[in-house]
Amino acid sequence: MSDVQAEIREFLSSRRARITPERAGLPAYGGNRRVAGLRREEVAMLAGVSVDYYVRLERGNLAGASDAVLDALARTLQLDEAERQYLFDLAKASGPAPRRAKTAAPTVRATVQQVLDAIESPAWVRNGRHDILAANRMGRALYSPVFDDPARPVNTTRFAYLNPAAREFWRDYDRIARDAAAMLRLEAGRNPHDPELIRLIGELSTRSELFRERWASRDVMFHRSGRKRLHHPVVGDLDLDYESMELPSEPGLVLNVYTAPAGSPSADGLRLLASWAATELADAAEPAKETT
Repeated sequence: MSDVQAEIREFLSSRRARITPERAGLPAYGGNRRVAGLRREEVAMLAGVSVDYYVRLERGNLAGASDAVLDALARTLQLDEAERQYLFDLAKASGPAPRRAKTAAPTVRATVQQVLDAIESPAWVRNGRHDILAANRMGRALYSPVFDDPARPVNTTRFAYLNPAAREFWRDYDRIARDAAAMLRLEAGRNPHDPELIRLIGELSTRSELFRERWASRDVMFHRSGRKRLHHPVVGDLDLDYESMELPSEPGLVLNVYTAPAGSPSADGLRLLASWAATELADAAEPAKETT
């Protein structure tokens, strides 16, 4: 994201390439189109702007584009909600003065930790870079392979791409890896000048060919709710529902909570996990008692 103009060029051209004339509602004359997807002239016509203006936009000059123009582009290119947000973020980042990175604090307030500890289900708080900043006991137990990774800070995307144990931990590993890169790119559009984010993307790009492939797709997505299929090293397979909630009092931080339907095998697995977590906590406290 060091070159926002280059990112705009690649993003707009890649989204244009995937829209066929038929999908856009245009007649397709002849069978020898020299471009994949829509031509620039067709995008300009559908968006209601001049061809010259759209060419300037696709060359990376989104600075000064009005919300109405950006909305027209999003509609013409059939962007989903996350892609539309990414387009608007790129337009803001391409302004005359670079935006300062809106980085969240590296720790959470004590009251946020109290909220986590009051939740019985696995829960943790992360930032936009996917660093886990705080967790309750069940959260640490559920994601114990991630917390056991020696790399710091604890980061789910780094674990997914650089730790071989990730392929066994997430039973839907390919989807997890794809989604993680898409979420990280969305954050890069929001905070393209965040030095810690730049370092993380550089590390992953250098060390993981799979990440480079996923990053090159320029896909973006929100992470709000869904299902995770895990294989926990102690309790086995778990199919869990998750909800991700932004914390209004902590801009940039997200609370993730994992649950299972009552009476399901995964609910039984969470109860077993709670028992194991309590045992682990007691064992960890035992040496401290012996030294007193």
